[in-house]
Amino acid sequence: MGCCVFAIMLAGAPRLAFLIWWVVQPVRMQATFTSFLWPLVGVLLAPWTTIMYVLVFPAGINGFDWLWLGLAAAVDVSTYVGNARARGMRTSG
Repeated sequence: MGCCVFAIMLAGAPRLAFLIWWVVQPVRMQATFTSFLWPLVGVLLAPWTTIMYVLVFPAGINGFDWLWLGLAAAVDVSTYVGNARARGMRTSG
């Protein structure tokens, strides 16, 4: 049940999901990040990439992990592009 609630929250609010994950599993966050600055900047600017990084980092980043990180980065970029288009701020004519 808890996994389903986390998945629903992750789909709607990745920053909130990351914060709750940090509270629930602080050891995993400490193993992934050495300081507080990087996860804070990551969650503010690229929440999906930061979440994926925490998922793949403990076993080391290799193989398909780069694909997952790339997909998460693409979701972050598409979020910013989609928001810019919704506001009518197109960068190219």
